[in-house]
Amino acid sequence: MHFLDQAKIFVKSGDGGPGAVSFRREKYIEYGGPDGGNGGKGGDIVFEAVAGLNTLIDFRYTQHFKARRGTPGAGRDRTGAGGDDLVIAVPVGTQILADDDERSLLADLTKEGERIVFLRGGDGGRGNASYKSSTNRAPRQHGPGWPGEEMWVWLRLKLLADAGLVGLPNAGKSTFINAVTNAQAKVGAYAFTTTRPQLGVVSHKGHEFVVADIPGLIEGAADGAGIGDRFLGHIERCRVLLHLVDANDADVATSYRIVRDELEAYGGGLLDKPVIVALNKVDTLDEELIAALSAELAEESGQPVMALSGASGAGIGSVLDKLLEAIAPDKADGQDIDDGEGDWSPI
Repeated sequence: MHFLDQAKIFVKSGDGGPGAVSFRREKYIEYGGPDGGNGGKGGDIVFEAVAGLNTLIDFRYTQHFKARRGTPGAGRDRTGAGGDDLVIAVPVGTQILADDDERSLLADLTKEGERIVFLRGGDGGRGNASYKSSTNRAPRQHGPGWPGEEMWVWLRLKLLADAGLVGLPNAGKSTFINAVTNAQAKVGAYAFTTTRPQLGVVSHKGHEFVVADIPGLIEGAADGAGIGDRFLGHIERCRVLLHLVDANDADVATSYRIVRDELEAYGGGLLDKPVIVALNKVDTLDEELIAALSAELAEESGQPVMALSGASGAGIGSVLDKLLEAIAPDKADGQDIDDGEGDWSPI
């Protein structure tokens, strides 16, 4: 399945049905009069966040969504049926943005099962029976029904993850996520092997959390260099960032600063998030060089530096401990871990 994280669609709620003009004429019935019913209400446009979706690819092929209009009223004071609501299923984490220069935020669906009535259907028109009065005994006017609402909107998906991986291309992010999760991210010895965000679920010390891997950043990404920074939106909701730096880079401090500068240029509060700095691919270095590079990186970042290797697995456990501590501090000490012992209970 192709990954698509933004799409432009047209939505329109249903028009209200017109009211009826009708008069009661029955044999042997002495009193007749107007009996035209009201029209039915038009259907609403409803957005619902559902589980099992992680892309907006469906909206590439279907871009127009129109709810049903209300049924016209009828004689004998019969009100028309309301139009069916149109429910548009979107992935959890989808934002609905206005089609303006600022891309104003209209709605944000962050919880599974969350529903919003985005556009309300038009009310049905009045039948002529509702116009009857003591001075207007045989009204012939009726309401045509109120029109529905319509607009173009942008859908933008921001994946929901607990931890986000950032770094230069080939920093080992995909290897790391493959090592700690059930993801099957593509790994290659060339820049921008990862071209779309990847999600994986980490099981560590009896607890689970979600990690997001995004394409690597290069200098000038905020201005569109490389793949650009459009995928940084997928880690805006993360609680902590894991910044991986390739130990084989010529200058690890510069590598770290390039990514931090691009995060600052993007904004979105990414620079204010807790960050864990890790020196990756240390399986190819000796202890003395690892210590020297870690000290250099710590001086630049102002953070303690962890050494790991996604390929060999060295240091991964300690990094996961740090991530769990940042995501759920009350669980990081190992409490609430189910070891499978004790009496069974259905509660």
